[in-house]
Amino acid sequence: EVQLVESGGDLVQTGGSLRLSCAASGFTFDIYGIGWFRQAPGKEREVISCINSRNGTPYYADSVKGRFTISSDNAKNTVYLQMNSLKPEDTAVYYCAAIPSYYSDSYYYSDISLFDYWGQGTQVTVSS
Repeated sequence: EVQLVESGGDLVQTGGSLRLSCAASGFTFDIYGIGWFRQAPGKEREVISCINSRNGTPYYADSVKGRFTISSDNAKNTVYLQMNSLKPEDTAVYYCAAIPSYYSDSYYYSDISLFDYWGQGTQVTVSS
């Protein structure tokens, strides 16, 4: 059974940091890339960062570039999202999702329908 479990969400002050984890089971990262999405109340779910399953190339949305870092530990089948310099507008539920390796490229990441598996989400709240 394929499963993605996010953790690490919390309440943090502006300028603070958090590290989110996405633990995967039922598949390995050589056949699926992993993306991080977020959804704020009343807004659409947006992709913010992904990691290419074949070569580890990261992708970042402009809104998080320079502040967030995605990484993977293949031995633990876990992808991390290090979030620094957090802002109130980063407040959202954060999800990780798996995309087949042949779509694991920045050209496809904006197409949410290509992500086959999703975690349950973890809440990140940044207070001003």
